[in-house]
Amino acid sequence: MSPRILKHPERKLVLENFFSLTILQGLSYLLPLIILPYLIRVIGAERFGLIAFAQAFVHYFMILTDYGFSLTASRRISLHKDKKHKIKTIFSSVMTIKILLTAFSFIIMLLLIQSIPRFRQDWLVYMFSFGAVTGNILFPVWLFQGAERMKYVTAINVIGGLIYTACIFIFVRSTANYIYVPLLNSLLALGTGIAGLIIAFKKFGLEFVEQPFELIQEEFKTGWSVFVSVVAINAYTSTRIFAMGLLTNNILTGYYSIAERIAYFVQTFPLDSFSQAIYPRLNRIFHKNNERALKLMRKIQASTTLSYVVAIPIIFLLAPWIVGIICGQKFEAVILNLRLLLIAAFFVCANAFRIQFLLVCGRQDIYSKLHLAAAMVGLPLIFVFVFLFSYPGVAISAITMEFAILLVTKHTIKKYSIY
Repeated sequence: MSPRILKHPERKLVLENFFSLTILQGLSYLLPLIILPYLIRVIGAERFGLIAFAQAFVHYFMILTDYGFSLTASRRISLHKDKKHKIKTIFSSVMTIKILLTAFSFIIMLLLIQSIPRFRQDWLVYMFSFGAVTGNILFPVWLFQGAERMKYVTAINVIGGLIYTACIFIFVRSTANYIYVPLLNSLLALGTGIAGLIIAFKKFGLEFVEQPFELIQEEFKTGWSVFVSVVAINAYTSTRIFAMGLLTNNILTGYYSIAERIAYFVQTFPLDSFSQAIYPRLNRIFHKNNERALKLMRKIQASTTLSYVVAIPIIFLLAPWIVGIICGQKFEAVILNLRLLLIAAFFVCANAFRIQFLLVCGRQDIYSKLHLAAAMVGLPLIFVFVFLFSYPGVAISAITMEFAILLVTKHTIKKYSIY
């Protein structure tokens, strides 16, 4: 990056957070890929598919309890990072809402388990999986991200991930031990969440202060538009595995889940690391100089797109070899889904910073409407394509929607003259 666009102290801090996030995300994705072959061999594709389905189900509660604060609260922290009183107020309001939403989510999950035979049959898997929701709300990653102190998040997650990996190899030794997988995952989330909360209190001098109802209500309103966007995004992303589980069987769900995990690694590593590292800085730059923020975003997006133009075809060709290493066999269903999802991943990466810039500009309304429209089309499309094309249908719907979002984002930006 040119020094004229990003000054030396800014560059140093962004790079520090980028490397912290890269290490974090690298291990976050690499460790599961190490565990994956072992789990498939020990518990089988069917049990693996059940666990993936349960995680997809529980992920909806994670979306609800996050309420878009990973973007809205992070942005506000970045703008008030030197005001301790303001940080305490934001922290207390956000955590209060998250706790209330978690309690509500748990009640809803219990009602669903009791009401739906499929959930009731494997109720323990869903109960153990829910612990990850509680751990997720305890860990204020949004606070560390907004304050650009991601090294603490990295340290906690690296240690937790290594412990989790060791526990999988120690305790999961046969098909009967499959139940330990969601349990260990939840224990990891709770442990890292508590550790993150303790460090946040110490490093930021936080106090949990009871907030007036009006302030809580205002926080709900602030996060609403982004929350709608996040729900919309996940309506056609997280629902993919969920739809596979509903419309096919646990084995095909397991195959698709394997392909999606590999493709997601390609899509997000190290893209998400840099995206999260640069987001607070872009907000601060835009607050002072709109044109400078725009130039930086354009340069980053162009570089990202070019890198994926090179990387995706190589990984596409290596797909059978990658699947063979991870699964122990070259399952055709996994290879086909992986190749299709790689195409979708390219469209996501070619639009990542462009669409994020809508939030930097304060155009949450456009961001929200764009994803809401995508969800209204994408959600039924998943089920239609699975019905028409069987298990590849989910991946085909992903390609269709991500390409459409790319085109609509470009058109929207031109229409509203955001650039």
